[in-house]
Order: sequence, then C-alpha cells, then structure tokens
Amino acid sequence: METSTAVPTATLLNKRFRFAAAIAATTAVLVSTPSASASTATDTYPKPVVTDVQTLATFDFTAGDSPENLTVNPDNSLTVSMLGSVAGKRPALVRIAPSGRSQVIVTGQPGDTFTGNTRDRDGTIYYNVASSDSSRAGIWKLPPGGTPRRIAALSTDGLPNGLALDRAGHTLYAADSNKATVWSVPVSGGTATAWLTDPALAGAPSVPLGANGLRLHKGAVWVSNLAKGTLLRIPVTATGAPGRIHTVTSSLTGVDDFNFLNDRSDVVFAAQNGLNQVALVHPDGTTETVLTSKDGLASPTSTAVRGNRLYVTNAGLAEPHDAKVQRGTIDPAALNCGRTS
Repeated sequence: METSTAVPTATLLNKRFRFAAAIAATTAVLVSTPSASASTATDTYPKPVVTDVQTLATFDFTAGDSPENLTVNPDNSLTVSMLGSVAGKRPALVRIAPSGRSQVIVTGQPGDTFTGNTRDRDGTIYYNVASSDSSRAGIWKLPPGGTPRRIAALSTDGLPNGLALDRAGHTLYAADSNKATVWSVPVSGGTATAWLTDPALAGAPSVPLGANGLRLHKGAVWVSNLAKGTLLRIPVTATGAPGRIHTVTSSLTGVDDFNFLNDRSDVVFAAQNGLNQVALVHPDGTTETVLTSKDGLASPTSTAVRGNRLYVTNAGLAEPHDAKVQRGTIDPAALNCGRTS
C-alpha cells in the first residue's frame, strides 16, 4: 500500500539535476590539488582520445525530449530514453537512425520518466519507468513488433536508473538511485529482488541520489555512484549472489552513466553530468578527461561505444537546453598510449 510520504518521481529527477549543477559549482575546490593521473596527462596523452565530435541528432528540451540513456543496436541505430518529466512532458523511447533521423517508438504518461534501457538479442527492448503511479513504476518490456508491458513493479519512492541484461539473457539488473539498491528481475517477469543493498550505493547528505549507471561486464555488475563520484565493480558469484564490492575509482565527480570500450576491455567512458565532461577510466583506476563543453557537451548523461565510435547523450539541462546526441571517433593509438587497456 502506498503512503503519503512517497516523493514524486519528477521531484526526485529535478533534485538530481540541481545536484549536478551544485557539483559543478564545487569543482574548483575538488580539482585544486591535481590527481596523479591529471598531473601526467600532458605527457601521457599527446593526442586526443576522441576526435571528430559531431551532433548526430538534436531535440526539443521544452517538449520533454531530454536524452537520458542509450543502447546501440546491431544496425548501428540507437535506442534513446527521453526523460520527459524535466520539462513536464511525456517521456519516450526514440530510435535514431545512423543518418540522424529519429522516430518515437514508445510514449509514456505525463509525470513519468524513462531512464535506463537495454536490448536483448532478439530485439526486445527493456526500459525503466520511474513514476508516482504504482501501476506504472517498474521495468517494462517492448518485444519487436509488439506493445509495451510491465514485467516487474518497483516502488514509487525509488528511482530506477541504469539497466542492464546479463550475457545469458536471463536476468535484468537495475540501479535504484534513491534506495542504495541494485534490483534483479527475470526477463520472463516477476517480483523484483534486492540483489544488493549497500552503503557504497547510497547517496550523501548534500547529494541524496547514489547508484546511477549500471553495466554487466566480464562477470560483474558495475555501478556508478553520483553522490560519491565512484565506479564500483561487484562480481556475480557462482550462486548468482553479489561478491565483494571493489572501488575502481573515486575520481568521477558528478558521474552519470558509463560504458566500456568493448566486451574484452575494462577501459570505461563515463559521462560526468555535473562537470560537463566525459572521462576515460583506465583499469588501474586512473582517469583522464577526454571531452568537455568545448566539444559541445551539454549535461552528458550516458555513453555507448560501437567499434571506434563513441556516442554521448546530452540532456541539455542548463540554458540554452542544447539537448542532443553526439558521435565521435576513438583514436586507438591515443587510447593505448602508455597504459594498459
């Protein structure tokens, strides 16, 4: 039974974006003492890691088209989640063709928010819906040529965010930014199980929203924490339970979602919403800024990689609300300079 203490989803999302701005305001303090990786950046990276950054598609923020998350499909099209609620509009899932042409494939209800999305091998799309309506909050499924349906309910006072499917295609994992929890759900549907609830996934007094992006990679669940600027690796044990949490890095201020160079590499491209940056995270935990607002970033929320292409969703939260999806080229020679990838 729902209680009157539940916080509306739109309020949670708006808080998240105000926190991103607050994080940016404190950046000068956080970077006043350079990190080891930053102090060697000039010598280590004589070439830019990401070049030829272009806008693939632009969107109307005032219509609710604020890109939040993306999946690259086999045909190199993108499935992009649109927040909707930040502008008081309907959320949506949008397909963006390689040409940049976009098409709405699912529209949600006013006041709801679409966050993480992922894709099965057969083309089924799964996506999170954050809602103050208990009949809609949860994880949804869109089969190819079918209609969307909810496969697992989630609490209305949570904020399901990053979403990923395991390699076997059996289990979905969702990060809850408001409950310091990673949920697991069978793709066939059913009750969401708290796979892991831990202080490492929690927010902080100044930034209450914690666990944000989530990916499955090399037998582990990886989670970013917005409040703490961390990237965590949590092994999935033989029994399916979570193993010991390993902090890969604590140097990702304002981190949102992230993705890997490829299935074999632990190199990560992380969107730092609060700093208007994309960071490269090496397997040893050192970080390097590879894109900034000078490259056109406008509240980057997530990244995806296909081959040597890097895709970035930009929510356009600050004026002039430059909501868009960008595409750049990764230079392998610059990427591997002096580091193990």
